[in-house]
Amino acid sequence: MPWRDESPELHLDIKRTIAEGDLVVTHSNLHLAPGDRGMAVADFWRLEDGRIVEYWDVIQEVPEQASNDNTMF
Repeated sequence: MPWRDESPELHLDIKRTIAEGDLVVTHSNLHLAPGDRGMAVADFWRLEDGRIVEYWDVIQEVPEQASNDNTMF
């Protein structure tokens, strides 16, 4: 896995998982190194006959200063 080769201390903190019909979504905080702010990640899978047939993701770095009082998680 290329991410693991480049970031051996990678840690994925899954905050929530949602499943409805043939779709599964996870919302996570991905840390490539200990102590970093991480990245907000949403992964989307579409399943068919128990197999993944489509995959999408959205990734955004967690900013040092948010523009509002809402958290990313």
